[in-house]
Amino acid sequence: MAGALKVGLTGGLASGKSTVARWLAEAGFRVIDADRLVAELYAPGAAGTAEVRRLFGDAVLTPEGGGDHAKVADRVFSDPQARRALEKAVHPLVRQRFEEQAAGLSGVVILEATLLIEAGYAPAFDCIVSVEAPPEVRLARAIERGFPEADARARLLAQGDGAVRRETCSRMLDNSGDLAHLRRQVDELIDELRAIEGRRREG
Repeated sequence: MAGALKVGLTGGLASGKSTVARWLAEAGFRVIDADRLVAELYAPGAAGTAEVRRLFGDAVLTPEGGGDHAKVADRVFSDPQARRALEKAVHPLVRQRFEEQAAGLSGVVILEATLLIEAGYAPAFDCIVSVEAPPEVRLARAIERGFPEADARARLLAQGDGAVRRETCSRMLDNSGDLAHLRRQVDELIDELRAIEGRRREG
C-alpha cells in the first residue's frame, strides 16, 4: 500500500496560509502545523529547548525551563545571524518530528510551514502549495490582525521576497482578492489532491 501523499503548504506572513490549512483540514486531510511541532520541541527537556539554550542562553527560557517562543522570536528577528543559527538548529528537528508523525499515516498529510522551502524540506514532499499575496496586502492584513507595523515589516523582511518559494512550489494560490476567490481555488486543490491520492491507492 502506498504511503501518505505528503503535501507542503507554505506562504509568508498574513498570506492566508492558516485559512487554507483550516479548509484542508475540514475537507478531511490531516494537517500538521510546524508551529505546533516547534511548541512541542520547546517543551522543558526537549531537543529544541536544548538548542535555543545553547544558542542564546537561559534568557530565552520560560520559568518552567522550556523555550519561550516569543523571546526567541524577539531575539532572532532583529539579528539575521542569530535567525540563521536558529533555523539551522531547529529546522531539522521539525522535519524529523513531521516524518515521525507522517510515517504511520495514509491518505493526504499536509505540513503547514512558513519557511518550508527555505528550510530545505521540498524534496521530502510530493507537492508544495504556496499561498501568495502582494507584500503591501500582507502588511495591511498583519497590522489589522494586531501586529505593530514595525514588527510586521521586520517579519516580512526576514521572510524574504518569496521568489524561491514561488519558483519551487508545485501550485500557487492567489490570495490577493477576497475569501470567496481563495475558496474557489482551494476547492479545486482539494479535488486534485483527492484524485492524486486515489490514483496512488489504486496503483
